[in-house]
Amino acid sequence: MTDDEAMLRALQLAAAAQEWGDTPIGAVVLGSGGEVLAEAANEREKRGDPTAHAEVLALREAARVHGDGWRLTGASLVVTLEPCTMCAGASVLARVARVVYGADDPKAGAAGSLWDVVRDRRLNHRPEVLAGVRAEESGALLRAFFRAKRAL
Repeated sequence: MTDDEAMLRALQLAAAAQEWGDTPIGAVVLGSGGEVLAEAANEREKRGDPTAHAEVLALREAARVHGDGWRLTGASLVVTLEPCTMCAGASVLARVARVVYGADDPKAGAAGSLWDVVRDRRLNHRPEVLAGVRAEESGALLRAFFRAKRAL
C-alpha cells in the first residue's frame, strides 16, 4: 500500500469517528513492505480515555501483531493530522521509520508545526517525516466537524 492509499484509508477511518462523537482523525500503520499492520480512529469520547488517539491505538495494535514486541522498526505511521506531543513521542518510542501526516496542526502539532518531537536530536530515534499527504482533504474534514460542533 502506498502512502496515498494509506492516507485514503485513514481519512475513511477519520470520517467514521464522527459517528461516536470523536474528532475525525484516522491512522494506519504500514509494515516495511507496505502491508497494513493496524488501523484506528480516535476513540477518546467512545472509550472515555484521553490517550485513545488514533495513532496510539494503531501503534498498540501494530505492536501486538508485528511480531517484534513493541518495536515497529521499518514501519510507517500514516495519520490524517500532525501528531500531538503524546503521539509523536509514542512514534519515537515505537521506533517507527516514518511518520506521514496530512494536515498541519499549528495549535498542538509535534512533528514540526509547534514542536518537533520526532526530530529532536536529544532523542535516541528520529523517524523521517513526510507532511502534507492529502492535507486539504484532512483539513476539510476537521474544519467541517468543528463548524458543525460549534453550531450545536
